[in-house]
Amino acid sequence: MAYAKYFLSERKPEIHTNKLKEIIKQALSEDTGRRDITTDLTIPKNKKIKAKIIAKEDFLLCGIDAAREVFKVVDPQVSFVKKVNEGKQIHRKEIIAVISGKASSILRAERVALNLLSLLSGVATKTKKFVKTVEPFKTKITDTRKTIAGLRELQKYAVKVGGGYNHRISLDEMVLIKDNHLKILGGYSKLPVAPVGCKIEIEAQNLNEFKHALSLKPDIIMLDNMPIKDIKTAVKIRNTTEIKNHRTLLEASGGMHLGNIRKYAATGVEIISIGELTDSIKSVDISLEVVA
Repeated sequence: MAYAKYFLSERKPEIHTNKLKEIIKQALSEDTGRRDITTDLTIPKNKKIKAKIIAKEDFLLCGIDAAREVFKVVDPQVSFVKKVNEGKQIHRKEIIAVISGKASSILRAERVALNLLSLLSGVATKTKKFVKTVEPFKTKITDTRKTIAGLRELQKYAVKVGGGYNHRISLDEMVLIKDNHLKILGGYSKLPVAPVGCKIEIEAQNLNEFKHALSLKPDIIMLDNMPIKDIKTAVKIRNTTEIKNHRTLLEASGGMHLGNIRKYAATGVEIISIGELTDSIKSVDISLEVVA
């Protein structure tokens, strides 16, 4: 589908280093405060140790490089050897990484590294479940802006590692006319002309709104919280409406979960956006254990 080149990027997932370092420094400052009183009191200053990061359950690994960066920021002399690459399936009791260096540095980095690794792996694991559930339908699973404040870029990275796609990361990426915009403006007839080259999406909550939105020829129409039977009707109307050199994609949103997602994919919509991918996350269980 042509729109995938803009909206559903096929590019390899990546984390921007500068943004990651900002997040890590803030997290370390929050976690450490003025100093680690316990470690300063109990651990000899130059004591060196070896530790392993171990999986306590099965999951899809995401955030291993972010975890390594935490240790690097705390102490560049700490050795972090990953045993599994990003995006690989992990099994319970599997060793994910081996770390060695100053005990105080490893202990200071431990919680922040595990927090990021656990959260991002949780996002990727949940995303993969949704993606697998809609196979072999061609519907693309996307995230939303329902993310943890300050962690949006990392969470959206994890969605892509899990096989999903990113909806807009920020408000400046495209025009998305939602119900509140329409209420404030006074309806579809009051919509201004969008800038040339700007992608446009319009939200519709029923079939009447959908028909009106379709007549405006946007790039996407979001079918928000619409019953499956109405979504099927919308797909049929779209498919039988002749609009020269233009095809509006349909996005279903609202109320999707693993128990019903396949039914929504079967309607023929191109996109399903799911807030649950990033706003209702169970972090996976991972631990750091000192071995020597």
